[in-house]
Amino acid sequence: MLLVDTRIGPSAIHGLGLIAQQFIPKGATVWEYTPGLDLALTAAEVEEMPDRARRAFFYWSYQEINTKEFILCFDDARFVNHSCDPNTDGCQALRDIAAGEEITYDYRKWDLDHARKLPPT
Repeated sequence: MLLVDTRIGPSAIHGLGLIAQQFIPKGATVWEYTPGLDLALTAAEVEEMPDRARRAFFYWSYQEINTKEFILCFDDARFVNHSCDPNTDGCQALRDIAAGEEITYDYRKWDLDHARKLPPT
């Protein structure tokens, strides 16, 4: 669940992104997994979904690197885009983030399924 004030807006990185609506100081927690709101499913559970639902779930979720569960954020955190020079580690601000700045993280650090989501290099 997002713990900072944000909105969805145009992204210079990819389509839409998550834009900070407040100053976020370095070290501040911006997101945390919240049971009962965020959804965690095993690969087997995702595979049991109908095709259309599975494709949407894979598109919006990430595969957590430690648990290997697929996590679907219930809020707008799913709009955070990848950056090789991110301003968060996915959960905490790595540096001060200005209001109006896009919130990013490096998908390769958290998402086992990142290769499907990153543009070819």
